[in-house]
Amino acid sequence: MKKYIYQAGLGDIYEKVAGEQRISFEDGLKLYQCPDILAVGYLANMVRERINGNNAYFIYNQHINYSNICTNLCKFCAFGRKKEDELAYEMSVDEVKNKVRQRLDEPIVEIHMVGGIHPDLPFSYYIDILRGIKEVRPEVHIQAFTCVEIAHLAKLASASVEDTLGLLKDAGLDSMPGGGAEVFSSRIRERTCAEKLPGKDWIEVAKTAHQSGFRTNATMLYGHIETIEERLEHLEALRSAQDETGGFLAFIPLAFHSKNTELADISSTTGFDDLKNIAVARLYLDNFDHIKAYWVMIGPKLAQLALSFGADDLDGTVKEEVITHMAGAETDQAIGSETLIRLIKEAGRTPVERTTLYEVLAVHDN
Repeated sequence: MKKYIYQAGLGDIYEKVAGEQRISFEDGLKLYQCPDILAVGYLANMVRERINGNNAYFIYNQHINYSNICTNLCKFCAFGRKKEDELAYEMSVDEVKNKVRQRLDEPIVEIHMVGGIHPDLPFSYYIDILRGIKEVRPEVHIQAFTCVEIAHLAKLASASVEDTLGLLKDAGLDSMPGGGAEVFSSRIRERTCAEKLPGKDWIEVAKTAHQSGFRTNATMLYGHIETIEERLEHLEALRSAQDETGGFLAFIPLAFHSKNTELADISSTTGFDDLKNIAVARLYLDNFDHIKAYWVMIGPKLAQLALSFGADDLDGTVKEEVITHMAGAETDQAIGSETLIRLIKEAGRTPVERTTLYEVLAVHDN
């Protein structure tokens, strides 16, 4: 196989990977430009198995999107709506609690909650929904509010990000998801999400969260108008932040879905591009323990294949996903844990059921 990697023109990167050395920006460009996806995948799998062995993780989780009313209205988003839009909605605290009650008979260990940047909801609303969830399901881990939302909540609270995080933690916040990162490039943000928190500020909120004791995830939305160089600049910013804080749990590449967005003329990502992004992320983000293949975005079959291209996590049951499906995703809105276990086993991996913080709950190796 080593000869094959050299024939693909990746011999120098192979030597770095085998020697556990950090690859460079130029190496990242070479990996993205290499047409041999099997060679790139082989290198990514070397790192994947070094860090996680044969384990492939999943979680039994529930998604709640409390409101789609948003002032940002990013061009790549089909979820956000103006308040007067007929498809706009916002949940009351009781409605959020009822969402949790509806699944009390399921072994949910995480509630993943995000929403739009609402122009009117007071800071007390966010405190109340955290407390309400814990009231209904005290033991559940709440992973909520992107860095973009946290910056907005700090303004509502007239407090620093650090102090705001403290208030949210006291109310029940346990960790933060990785959304809102999109692509950090100022060029991209000016053209697609000018009202959104700048990329450098997203990083600063994430680092503040880490320094405040929170673990968070990180994402990158790819497949729209970004360049390969801008993807790598995004990965470099995340790698540098992780060097500083060590607070990121996982990286999740998110494939762009264009239906019902202002960028609807852009074609869907290909399976080749999806696997390439996962593989390059695994090789570049050497200080991240986990890379997710988010089945909602790329489909269960490709996510299954990604377990041999650098990914070690399929996310979870996702009861029930809304944001991507409003942009035309044709995957299921939820998936059963037994299906996830089967997908992982068929890929030759060991299914490991986990908590948000990657504590092992069960190894399904029978």
